[in-house]
Amino acid sequence: MKLTKHLPQSTKNKLHKAKAQLAAFYFGSPSKKLTIIGITGTKGKTTVCNLLASVLDAAGLPNAMETTINTKFNDKIEYHTDKSQWVTTPPPAVLQKFLKKAVSAGIKYVILEVTSQAIDQYRIYGIDFDVLVYTNLSHDHLDYHGNKENYLNTKLRVFKQNPKAKFVINKDDQYWNLFYNLPAKEKFLYSTSKMVDHGATARKILLSPDSSIFTVAYDNGQVTVSSHLPGEFNISNMLATFSAGIALGIDPNKIKVGIENVQGVRGRMEQIIGSPKQDFTVIVDYAHNPDSLKNVYETIKNSLKNRGGRLIAVLGATGRRDTTKRPLMGALAGQYADFIIITDEDNYGENPESIMEAVAAGILRGGTKNQWRLNRNYWKVLDRKQAIHKLFLRLRKTILW
Repeated sequence: MKLTKHLPQSTKNKLHKAKAQLAAFYFGSPSKKLTIIGITGTKGKTTVCNLLASVLDAAGLPNAMETTINTKFNDKIEYHTDKSQWVTTPPPAVLQKFLKKAVSAGIKYVILEVTSQAIDQYRIYGIDFDVLVYTNLSHDHLDYHGNKENYLNTKLRVFKQNPKAKFVINKDDQYWNLFYNLPAKEKFLYSTSKMVDHGATARKILLSPDSSIFTVAYDNGQVTVSSHLPGEFNISNMLATFSAGIALGIDPNKIKVGIENVQGVRGRMEQIIGSPKQDFTVIVDYAHNPDSLKNVYETIKNSLKNRGGRLIAVLGATGRRDTTKRPLMGALAGQYADFIIITDEDNYGENPESIMEAVAAGILRGGTKNQWRLNRNYWKVLDRKQAIHKLFLRLRKTILW
């Protein structure tokens, strides 16, 4: 048993900081020899990271990247399949070694997905960021931070610690001005609906079930982007990417090409096609907080308006995480879905049936009176594979999430 498990987080963070200082010293502070782009926020981090890597590729700029789902090193992309790799922002020794490897390989640009826990635990301590992107902040990680104010202040901390960086900020987020008012080398704003003085905004948005077309209006012109990514929330992710590209001095036409080259991001509104004869759509999304889940459901329901069909939600919740999210996510399923199956996710040793019951309690609140009936239009299936198999047997010509 690790003794550190019984220490308060503030004490553990002092140890983390010491480890980070040692790691940066040992590997020769490699961030000083690189252009480091950090992406932080509740939603969109992984998508923006992958979009920006594609932009750098289109511009012919060798790059490396570390995200929740994948690690990129030049042309090689490794997807994380082992749970030991699921920590979004790695420990400082792993991260500094990665940056040192990038320097040795002649790479100049590194993209890092930065979580609030990584900021709080000093995993990124000793890294000088050149560009910082803030996507948004919503209900998440309250099990760790205690309340939303602490969560917000943790996000702000990395911007306060890097006043020489260029900031890219989402003007559609309610907290945007708190980030914008901090000292920075240069500040860029982006929005799907509001005008901005310096940055990018979207015009003429056309959404379809599996793509989107919109015009990006930026400081010195405009360009039309035709993307494989659906949903207005992905328009926001692409605007963040476009603004970051401008901050890096990349030709807007190269930014456009890089964005358009992305066919999709694994686990983010990812469509699964098992056969050419498949008469239903399967969508996998790693939505793990209420706002992200709402974005997914709204995008799917909007796509169903013109073609009919039913939305079947397969969902669970992780153990040892913010328990207040569970009924909220169940309520969203109850509001948007036609059929629901609750199943186990990663319970991390917590009783999976208790987690499922918490989600189920929200379903009843999300629907109309007497809408939901157990084993008639919603089910509880502990085994996730059996849950998915059950739906394939029962239902056809539908959308499954």
